[in-house]
Amino acid sequence: MSANEELEEHAHHAKEPFDKKVAVTMAIIAALLATVSVGAHIYANEELLLQQKASDQWAYYQAKSIRRYASDVARDSLASSPELSAKYAKNSEKYEKEGEEIQTEAKNLEKESERKGKQSLRMEAGEVFLEIGIVFASLAILTKRPFIWAVSVVCALVGVAVAVTSAFPEWPGIVFRN
Repeated sequence: MSANEELEEHAHHAKEPFDKKVAVTMAIIAALLATVSVGAHIYANEELLLQQKASDQWAYYQAKSIRRYASDVARDSLASSPELSAKYAKNSEKYEKEGEEIQTEAKNLEKESERKGKQSLRMEAGEVFLEIGIVFASLAILTKRPFIWAVSVVCALVGVAVAVTSAFPEWPGIVFRN
């Protein structure tokens, strides 16, 4: 068989309705995969950013705790001077209050970071199913079997469903229990 005849045969096969349907399905799955992949990366980056912010808050809390401790030491050391002792006692109370606020903020940032991590995990799991859908769609074109094409569509739908659940990270899934 010559090269031209082989090209004509491949062109004829590419024009078959089944191949066209599967090719369109693959293109749609690929677009969904790209979207889910970008979403997973965004959630992962947000998770890391929030972890860093929480770490910064804990460092700030530690600095305030050291200042409070230094004020306590100064207050105790200057007990013979009521005026100075009162000044350091007031500083100690101020640092205690600020420390509580900073600690609350750090805990909130940690919770939000954990939430973004759960969202990223679900998007990544959706990515896997979409990739499997593309593989099955490729196999469907090679084998010309509609059942394999149906499996690719089901895998893609599962992938999209799992990715959509990332909008509800508190909602427990079968795989995503805490």
